[in-house]
Amino acid sequence: MPMHATSTSAAPARRLGLTIALVSAFAFGGSGPAAKPLIEAGLEPLHVTWLRVAGAALVTLPLAWRHRGLLRQRPGLLVGFGLLAVAGVQACYFAAISRIPVGVALLIEYLAPALVLGWVHFVQRRPVTRAAAVGVTLAVGGLACVVEVWTGMAFDPVGLLLALGAACCQVGYFVLSDHGSDGKGGREVPDPLGVIAYGLLVGAVVLTVVARPWTMDWSVLGEDAYMDGTAVPGLALLAWIVLVATVAAYLTGVVSVRRLSPQVAGVVACLEAVIATGLAWVLLGEHLSAPQIAGGAIVLAGAFIAQSSAPRPAAAEPVAAGAGAAEGLPVGKSAS
Repeated sequence: MPMHATSTSAAPARRLGLTIALVSAFAFGGSGPAAKPLIEAGLEPLHVTWLRVAGAALVTLPLAWRHRGLLRQRPGLLVGFGLLAVAGVQACYFAAISRIPVGVALLIEYLAPALVLGWVHFVQRRPVTRAAAVGVTLAVGGLACVVEVWTGMAFDPVGLLLALGAACCQVGYFVLSDHGSDGKGGREVPDPLGVIAYGLLVGAVVLTVVARPWTMDWSVLGEDAYMDGTAVPGLALLAWIVLVATVAAYLTGVVSVRRLSPQVAGVVACLEAVIATGLAWVLLGEHLSAPQIAGGAIVLAGAFIAQSSAPRPAAAEPVAAGAGAAEGLPVGKSAS
């Protein structure tokens, strides 16, 4: 088939994948502005995280039962998704911000797209387009402006390592979300609904040990919290965090990775920081500075460049494919 025809037929699917990725970024980005009033009302950040994951696990419990066959077919994928994409990201991030500035931790965490490109290029031995690399560079630079990383940098090696751990867990999220999406090797493609449901269950179990929810002040949820002076029921904020910022966010995120690629979806996910900052401006009265606005524009430009790059031909036989399959490691798509 001529290349032009192939590109034309793939364009609608790519646009749909990009749209889903943007929805996912918006959903994830809305978690912070909804969680902050609960934290200011008296809940510990880690307790809010546990409520988020445990609530989402409870909501998706029927999906877990429906896809219970995954426990036998893909146990490693389910445990890996729960440990890395759910519990790992959350635990490492909150541990990091207890030692270093939030902006610095956020910037390091969103180095994940660059790490995804490194995984694709150096581990899988697959080609990476120049546009994708430029997009990642712009996105990371823009994020530095959005979080105003220059406002304070306390060099704490442990804190920096924890933030890097969150970034590595983000890589696991993108790579594991793509794992098995091509159906190679005669294996049935795992349903993203089942993967998310069991990932949330695993994450909830792990975070229960870490967060110790029995020490939480449950009365906060029955009272009003305040968004820039506006009273909002605590349970309403929790419902948003669970249903939109977790269940919908993870579902659309996994689907977007499968329709795009781990590296492209990873760059688009950088928009989460921009969206979170914008929502904090509107809902919490946390105004953006000129560098933050400029940084947001740079992130948008980086995401656009990365997602619009034409795919390169993949190597006929990735060097790392055999080892990855033997060890049960995820093998993602070729660069897009």
